[in-house]
Amino acid sequence: MKKMWMSLTLAGLLLTAVGCGNNGSGGEQASGNEQSGGNAEGKNYKVAISQIVEHPSLDATREGFLAGLKDAGIEEGKNLTVDYNNAQGDAATNLSIAQKIAGDDSDLALAIATAPAQALVQQIQDKPVLFAAVTDPLGAKIVSDLNKPGANVTGASDTNPDAVVQLMDFVATELPDIKTVGLVLNEGEPNAVVMADNAEKALGAHGIKLIKAPVTNTSEVKQAADSLVGKVDAFFITLDNTVVSAVDTMIQVANDNDIPFFSSDRDTVEKGAMATVGFKYYDHGYQVGQTAAKILKDGENPGDMPVTFPDKLDLILNVKAAKEQGVEVTDSMKAKVQDQANNIIE
Repeated sequence: MKKMWMSLTLAGLLLTAVGCGNNGSGGEQASGNEQSGGNAEGKNYKVAISQIVEHPSLDATREGFLAGLKDAGIEEGKNLTVDYNNAQGDAATNLSIAQKIAGDDSDLALAIATAPAQALVQQIQDKPVLFAAVTDPLGAKIVSDLNKPGANVTGASDTNPDAVVQLMDFVATELPDIKTVGLVLNEGEPNAVVMADNAEKALGAHGIKLIKAPVTNTSEVKQAADSLVGKVDAFFITLDNTVVSAVDTMIQVANDNDIPFFSSDRDTVEKGAMATVGFKYYDHGYQVGQTAAKILKDGENPGDMPVTFPDKLDLILNVKAAKEQGVEVTDSMKAKVQDQANNIIE
């Protein structure tokens, strides 16, 4: 019995020594989940992303989101695994992606655009869901309260109603010959419909008529734009994923027919629209990335985090595009740009 007791004692000492060695600098480090105090250092994360379609604004949102995480110490290839999914504009694929993410082991899900946000919110209740590039989170029933969303959801809206009003004020003031504006629109996108209604009201205040050309998919965008030629004095598009995905064709129609083209996002202006009142989608995504970092690292509850909105609105002018569309940019137009170094594109 004495020999057995000594053997057990020695075994206990050895186990204690091994345990201490594993926590020391020379031993194998414990996993992030096992570190004392919930310290995020050394922890690995997995984020699933559902994006409705590829186009510059949504891609910039995703890039900004990952940059926001990186600056918070959560970096792809180091301690972050990203499961990126793109529905390519297909509703059935969008739902399938949401169902897949609901059943996976990701720590957080990000929806980029309204349709993925609706699908993820419906499918996921047991992990944080963030959204970005959503125009009307209340109208889309993604959240019921912007200040305290509740449950497991929060995010950032990509619109400020003042942006549309300011842009239409610019059109009416600086291009007084414009009496009709053509809008190519997918009425199946709730965000696009909300912005179209805002634009119609803002234009109506100046006695300008909005004429809509409906589409259901990207292949119809050029035909819709062509149908407006001769009927309108200018083009305008909302944050309409269907239309923005085929915006190159609209830019070509505008250039070929000297029709001033106004958009709702900076990326489209950089591609060849004349002007917008907006912000950088990269910054929008970065803001959501910062929110995600607070949830992942600090354990904050998304339901207690207010939905955010862009607050750095400015007129963005593309001088070359304006000339292509028959408009000479005046000093009066340039004077309306606050950050002229960055928001006047030559």
